[in-house]
Amino acid sequence: MWDNAALLRSIANALLAFSVLAALYGAVYYTVHLPGLFPLRSMHLGAAPQRVDAQAVLAVARGEVRGNFFTVDIERLRKSLEKLPWVRKVAIRREFPGRLIVRLEEHQALGRWNGTALVNTYGEVFGAESEQALPDFIGSDGSSAKVAQHYAQFGAQLAALNLRIAQLALTPRHAWQLRLDNGLVLELGREQMQQRLARFVTVYPYSLAAMQGAIKYVDLRYRNGFAVGGAITG
Repeated sequence: MWDNAALLRSIANALLAFSVLAALYGAVYYTVHLPGLFPLRSMHLGAAPQRVDAQAVLAVARGEVRGNFFTVDIERLRKSLEKLPWVRKVAIRREFPGRLIVRLEEHQALGRWNGTALVNTYGEVFGAESEQALPDFIGSDGSSAKVAQHYAQFGAQLAALNLRIAQLALTPRHAWQLRLDNGLVLELGREQMQQRLARFVTVYPYSLAAMQGAIKYVDLRYRNGFAVGGAITG
């Protein structure tokens, strides 16, 4: 091999090219890591937050932003911002020469979850405080998306009666119970819930509406009818 001039030249050229690239990489790495070079001058929020505290965003940025335009850890900043109340997702990008563009996606509250948290429009549970008039959702861990989905379906059916859901519960036995904004409780059971609710929507204006105040619950779990009562049973 050592008497092969062409091969030796190829190896030498390859080593030279590698050395040049390594030197260039080192120079670039050293340059972009210089503290005073390419400083971050500002952070811009893509849209004014509605529920997220802008001062809290600023405090997180001050605590997490280190380095310059090229070396700042964007992923770390994103994760820290997503821990703030009402923040669902965060997207961050660099804008040369010295600005970060931050876009916050805020949670849109759909209901209250088991009296301890909130549920957003994606059916995700999140921790935050709200003074909004929201329906109560009750369910086991992991069922929030299903409850949110059925809330939309049942609510659309009840809209024809101008009635709203004040509380929606999915029991440990997977049975559905609704409490309406007029105080009436509907027992839908575990199957054919929409068909049963449709039966209620059809009958309510002609009979049950006139009995409002005299009845407390309607049990729709019967095949061809329903039962009414003046007190809620367990």
